[in-house]
Amino acid sequence: MIVPPSAPSSAPRLTDRAALIRQRDRAAAAPEDWLHRLALDEVQDRLAEINRTFTDVAVVTGMAAPWAAAFPGARVIRDDPVLDLAPGSRDLVIHAMALHWADDPVGQIVQCARALRPDGLFIAMLPGGQTLAPLRAALARAEVEITGGLSARVLPFGEIRDLGALLGRAGLALPVADQMTQAVSYRDLFHLAADLRAMGEGNALSLRARHMARRDVFVRAAAILAETAADPQEPGRVRVGFDLVALTGWAPAENQQKPLRPGSARMSLADALAPPASDDPTPAT
Repeated sequence: MIVPPSAPSSAPRLTDRAALIRQRDRAAAAPEDWLHRLALDEVQDRLAEINRTFTDVAVVTGMAAPWAAAFPGARVIRDDPVLDLAPGSRDLVIHAMALHWADDPVGQIVQCARALRPDGLFIAMLPGGQTLAPLRAALARAEVEITGGLSARVLPFGEIRDLGALLGRAGLALPVADQMTQAVSYRDLFHLAADLRAMGEGNALSLRARHMARRDVFVRAAAILAETAADPQEPGRVRVGFDLVALTGWAPAENQQKPLRPGSARMSLADALAPPASDDPTPAT
């Protein structure tokens, strides 16, 4: 059974949606970014391993162009809080590089699950884990040193275990979560920041400082990043990791394979792992 989206909360929102949309609109004019290309390749690799043709595809994303080009017959919609998806209308829904900005990620997955027909597939790709951790640490340390305060500058990313648990909470069957890490070399912090803006991944946190940031904070953060994230293969550059998380789950259906009931195994784990008995009765010497 698919549970309804969680009720609205009085807690502060994670994302300033208006700022996020402005950033994405500016980024749409830039050349295709490598992160969406990598995510696209990962989705296509997973679909290639499934012996099935999907005919009614929807893609939920904040960056429509690369996904529309890769799935020309798909309906591409924006990752609004309420998704424009009719119940039971799709056999494949892809949530593409947008779930990390959702105030209610469970609600997003629930809406995608409702849009699936029985035995339809849900795939989400999003950054998670330790993505941009060195940048977050360098900015925090620099700001504390110079101003004595701390501002929200880098989006918090979910861990794979927590993200994978969202699939079950949304009522999807056969949930799987896996992760790959892509290391990227940059000239410095300012080069990294420019790349994030080009991807539409700048600071759109609702609790971010609204005043002009002090340049000396960023200069100090750049120096810290150069120390703590030095590229071992290219001196003078910094290396930052992007953890890309893939979530897959299926809309429940009667004909799906199902996990065995706990306690229904016919062999104990100890017996299964025991070495085979030797045919030679002579003890080793």
